[in-house]
Amino acid sequence: MSPAYRVLFCDLRTDQLLDALPVQSLALEDWIGKTGSLGATIPVPNAALAARVRRAVAPGRTAVWVERGREIWWGGILWTANVASSTRGYMTVQIQAGGWDSYLDHRLLYDTHTAAQVDQFDIVRNLIDYVQAAPGGDIGIEYDTHLSGVLRDRTYSRYDLPTIRDLIAQLGAVESGFEWRITSYRDAASGRRVKRLQLGSPVIRSGTADIVLDHPGPVLTYGWPVDATGQANAWQSRGASSNTNQAADSVPLLSQPLVAEDDIAAGWPRLDGSSDYSTVSEQRTLDAHARADWSAARAPRTIPEITVLIDGRITPALLGATVRLRIRDLWWPEGLDERYRIVGLSLTPPERGRPKTAKLYLEAA
Repeated sequence: MSPAYRVLFCDLRTDQLLDALPVQSLALEDWIGKTGSLGATIPVPNAALAARVRRAVAPGRTAVWVERGREIWWGGILWTANVASSTRGYMTVQIQAGGWDSYLDHRLLYDTHTAAQVDQFDIVRNLIDYVQAAPGGDIGIEYDTHLSGVLRDRTYSRYDLPTIRDLIAQLGAVESGFEWRITSYRDAASGRRVKRLQLGSPVIRSGTADIVLDHPGPVLTYGWPVDATGQANAWQSRGASSNTNQAADSVPLLSQPLVAEDDIAAGWPRLDGSSDYSTVSEQRTLDAHARADWSAARAPRTIPEITVLIDGRITPALLGATVRLRIRDLWWPEGLDERYRIVGLSLTPPERGRPKTAKLYLEAA
């Protein structure tokens, strides 16, 4: 028999366990590159359980952990709860939670922060330190000290009131940037639950051996989207506006225009794109953002999704791992055999005969 899922509700700042409540319709997602989410419904059949839920479910100050056996499968912050009563008096509480990085959407930079030739990973860690040094701001995010080898100059002004998450995301999105997430796991030695900042340049990778997945086989279904709506082969980015002369028109800093002449020579139509960085005032920084955005827009990422049976190989710890996907069907009669990196995972635990499956979201390795 496979281990059951258990949902723990803890104090966000101390991680003290408040309760382990029964849930229905549990669904969770974890990603590299965007915030994970959790949704569930807590049944409230009697007054005793209602009192427990009232004590444990406090949006904005409650941490949510999902365990499968002794493994941590997800962690994040409870943000919304909706108490609902049916016509028959059946009560439920519907909850929604976001990954740990969602906390950084709720923290602003109130002090000017300057970095001169500082490794980009240290800039991120300094921002995390700033968040957790404020009274009430320490939610227990940990990190290591490894470096990316890429030095940056940055000045973040308190007058812009940026969110900490936006600053980290923008820093990672520049040329020679990085990926980041806050992962959840149980420390093998102490057994405690851990929230840990994970950084990877240029991308996050995990595992040492490829996981082979076949269709037909463990891969039950797949979807393969191809989308050119965001594609562009010509690009320019806008930076901060100049306000040094109030009597003159204020115009933004512009990056050097970029055009993929080889795409056009190969028969592609010209497709224009742009991006805005209203707090970037240095030309070289804006140009680096533009080159990164242009490179991404020329060949938009295809994110295939595959539905697989959950076995001992499939856990949230696989984010960043490489799979070897082999498909043979009508679309690929000669067979597809390619390597992909797992960048997202969506899980709906089995309920009432529903099979144990997960969706994996992939990108070219």
